[in-house]
Amino acid sequence: VQLQASGGGWVQAGGSLTLSCAISGRTFSHYAMGWFRQAPGKGREFVAGITWSGSSTFDQDSVKGRFTISRDNAKNTFYLRMNDLTPEDTAVYYCAADRTSSGVRVSTLRRVYDYWGQGTLVTVSS
Repeated sequence: VQLQASGGGWVQAGGSLTLSCAISGRTFSHYAMGWFRQAPGKGREFVAGITWSGSSTFDQDSVKGRFTISRDNAKNTFYLRMNDLTPEDTAVYYCAADRTSSGVRVSTLRRVYDYWGQGTLVTVSS
């Protein structure tokens, strides 16, 4: 399984970006998917996740109401829409796939995810 993240870039505070993660190599629909991020000098933290059906999502408190995760199983792609960005959102964003729950449960634990994308940098200026 290979994950390819894209969509990062530079944006001013208050702006928006949409990250995409394309998956290849296996059946996408039975994986739960997650977005993590790693700010400079900090550890990698969970941001949001989505089950295979898209019927359940889980967002960290710091991004609730601003970020939205979604997926298109037909396109083997999932997304992270980020609105009202702040400098604190500056980080490398990673997409990840979890097969252990057969896609029915979202985990916030980094170690649960089996496959990772290469990361895409989001920079938010004040």
